[in-house]
Amino acid sequence: MDGYGELALATASFVGGHLILSHPLRAPLVKALGAIGFQILYAVAAFASLWWISRAWKAAPGAAPLWAVGDGLWAFASVIMLIASVLLMGSLIGNPAFPAPNVKAPAQARGVYAITRHPMLWSFALWGIAHMLVFPIPAQFIVAGGFTAFALIGAAALDAKKARLNPDLWRPWVAMTSYWPFQAIVQGRARFGGFRPHDLAGGLVIWLGATWAHQPAAGIAAGIWRWVG
Repeated sequence: MDGYGELALATASFVGGHLILSHPLRAPLVKALGAIGFQILYAVAAFASLWWISRAWKAAPGAAPLWAVGDGLWAFASVIMLIASVLLMGSLIGNPAFPAPNVKAPAQARGVYAITRHPMLWSFALWGIAHMLVFPIPAQFIVAGGFTAFALIGAAALDAKKARLNPDLWRPWVAMTSYWPFQAIVQGRARFGGFRPHDLAGGLVIWLGATWAHQPAAGIAAGIWRWVG
């Protein structure tokens, strides 16, 4: 098997494993292993597939970029990553997607949830898109493309799951939010704003830290550090 084939298999194991464990196999495995046992299995599967991706990435053949990447494209990708960081941070606290059966739907979507009802998954998708833009080689398309596909398919699967489990609450939430970022705002179903301090400040800190770590971790300066480092 060539390097790209192994990398594709490793990425598929991560994407497929997450989707299968998150949806069709979750209930029977929780019943068989218990909640803690399932979480351990989920974590082991995730870390094992990430280790395989890392090993296969190092073994993949090198390749020339498919297009020239100048400062303009780096700046655009950096803005995408900043948005992704805000979405990620905003999704970590106070998720209004009704984890309890008797929770009422919010009267209005605010902050990152006005942008998309799947801020965490879209942060992963935007991460993948940004990395493919500035590092356009086959190995990156396999890994970042796989993560992007995982995020977008996972968001659609989550919509279907919520609609099935709690349709009376989910329908109003869908009506005031959108799968695609900014769609509900453009259509007038949501208003931009309502961000909490930790959404913006935390997102900025994550973005600054992650882009700073890019140089020592990957040997490539990213974000504002390309210009002020």
